[in-house]
Amino acid sequence: MQLSEFSVLKINGEMQSLAEYAGKVLLIVNVASKCGFTNQYAGLQALHEEYASKGLVVLGFPCDQFGNQEPGSDKEIENFCQTRFAVSFPMFSKIAVNGAEAIPLFKWLKSSQPGLLGTEAIKWNFTKFLVGREGQVIKRYAPMQSPESLREEIETALN
Repeated sequence: MQLSEFSVLKINGEMQSLAEYAGKVLLIVNVASKCGFTNQYAGLQALHEEYASKGLVVLGFPCDQFGNQEPGSDKEIENFCQTRFAVSFPMFSKIAVNGAEAIPLFKWLKSSQPGLLGTEAIKWNFTKFLVGREGQVIKRYAPMQSPESLREEIETALN
């Protein structure tokens, strides 16, 4: 599979082909509204604002698989993101990232870039995947890595 072959459900209920992002650098993140890392939305938004004109797109995928930290509906999540963090990057419908219910995109991301000691399972909210312009997964980042700490690698991927 290639990134461009996946379609995902946007937070407004419309399907979107990831082929629309061909030639862009993507930062794909599983997010949650009631997590200790939730303030990373601000950093993700800052990266989006700083690098969108150069080809970066941040994609947010709400997930409720870790400590019930994303219990709301898609509409509630969207409202939270816009009112609390002024999120303007694309947000998608709530998904599963692990287990049998994991969406194909995250199965592909995890197999392309396994985590610590080769494990594929995502351990917590705000795991990040950097995807290059050619659709290749460049790197996987742990939740505690702040969006700001990714600047150098994002700039390298954009050039």
